[in-house]
Amino acid sequence: MTTMIQDKNGVIAAAPSSVPDRHFRNAWVFDDDKAAITEDITAAKKILQDKIREVRGPLLDAEDVVYMKALEADDATAKAASVAKKKKLRDAPADTAIENADTIAKLKAAWDASTLGTSPYA
Repeated sequence: MTTMIQDKNGVIAAAPSSVPDRHFRNAWVFDDDKAAITEDITAAKKILQDKIREVRGPLLDAEDVVYMKALEADDATAKAASVAKKKKLRDAPADTAIENADTIAKLKAAWDASTLGTSPYA
């Protein structure tokens, strides 16, 4: 049985066994040489970066509250910690692990759970 699957360039036919990771569906392309769907790693990186931006928004908002409380309490240590955390959140989409990833598995592993929380790709 053949399943019709749409890649980022149009509709193609593919056997169910050749369907790659659905998290990066918008990065799928049909590889004529392999007669299978593969992922465009550049497009997949952009998808991951967009997901990071989506997740970090509420985290930055929460950290703004922490910073304001530290500011009101004139707690220099808490302010510095909050500034550092917000910098890590802002820098997350530009992580070198994302840039250096050459497979979907490495790209999924580039999710920094210590900064962003539980990975949606686990």
